Amino acid sequence: MKVVVLGAGIVGVSTAWYLLEAGHEVVLVDRQPDAALETSYANGAQISVSFCEPWANAWVPIKVAKWLLKDDSPLLFRPRLEIAQMRYGLAFLMQCTTASFERNVEELVQLGRYSHARLKELVPATGIEYNRLEKGILHFFSSQQDFDNGVAGAEVMRRHGVDRRVLSRDEVLKVEPALATFGPRIFGGTYTPSDESGDALVFTQKLAQKCFERGAEKRFNTHILALEKQGQAISGVRVKNAQGQTETITGDAYVVALASYAPALVNPVADCLNIYPAKGYSATLRLKKPDQASTVSLLDDTRKIAISRLGDRIRIAGTAELVGLDTSLNSATSRTRCEALVKRYEELFPGVADLSEPNYWTGLRPSTPTNIPYIGRSKKVDKLWFNCGHGTLGWTHGAGSGHALAELISGRRPPTEFHFYGV
Repeated sequence: MKVVVLGAGIVGVSTAWYLLEAGHEVVLVDRQPDAALETSYANGAQISVSFCEPWANAWVPIKVAKWLLKDDSPLLFRPRLEIAQMRYGLAFLMQCTTASFERNVEELVQLGRYSHARLKELVPATGIEYNRLEKGILHFFSSQQDFDNGVAGAEVMRRHGVDRRVLSRDEVLKVEPALATFGPRIFGGTYTPSDESGDALVFTQKLAQKCFERGAEKRFNTHILALEKQGQAISGVRVKNAQGQTETITGDAYVVALASYAPALVNPVADCLNIYPAKGYSATLRLKKPDQASTVSLLDDTRKIAISRLGDRIRIAGTAELVGLDTSLNSATSRTRCEALVKRYEELFPGVADLSEPNYWTGLRPSTPTNIPYIGRSKKVDKLWFNCGHGTLGWTHGAGSGHALAELISGRRPPTEFHFYGV
């Protein structure tokens, strides 16, 4: 078949790759001049199969209420008179139960395991290098209460077959000695040795290039305007091409991998996707003292941030802000949140990084109320497929999501217990 893939982030490019592997023709469409220039550009860099808990749990509503008016809070919710936000918020609250949490964890673990297996096959098959570090992820806690909560969380994950180990302060420092300066303020941690980290931007752009070398049609600098429907099937996608002309791209199947922008395209003609953007931030710093910087990818529980080593740079990423499709960095709130990332890194690793050029970035995490993405077939129209709504786990779930959707489009059932949408 000829398959039109809309969106060239890690999920869209992975889908394109596996469709080519399955023998299909592929057209890859994106409004940017290259792959991975939006959501996949400067994320936390973690492949966090074992740290995949959904945001919605029984304690979150209380925490969100406490954080509501703090510009530097880990999760900032600004209520808006917006139907999409209200629909997302109500559905999110309905997921804040123990039963829903357990059910959603099981789904995310299933997809994570499947995806990690595909990534481990894909990397040696393609030879792509992207500052990969297979050293696990270390989650450390700066208070006894947070550590106790972390121990309880580790027990939940172990019930789902995840090897999340509980560590004392001394064991935390043994896993990552670079934390020694901050050590007296660490109460303990949890560690998943099977997780890893790497640069999603580099990986995605190199994989996209391999797709084009295999014959995929590149349609970058192309704005996606609307899906066209004939009867009960999608008949084409209307775009404005690089020359500024409007045209319709046709195929035998259409894959929407547009992250936070998927609902605006899909909802008017097909399924009602409940995806809401969570604005995340990152800072990428050059290391002045690489030998004193961490190499194990870290999660700082106090600030809810990820810290990952990317060669001679360090990436600090995190926080979430529910403010619609705003990607600006010039507001007072954005500056506060960006500066908080760098300030926290300096507290943890004083003098290790060059703070003069922090390379701030913001991107929109396409979040669903359950944190479970839409992967599968439209329930409303024919020829339309979804691969979107991955939230903070797009890099973690990219390879598996792409492989699974290519299998479904090819008429095969992927070998995982994950429940695919519309299948």
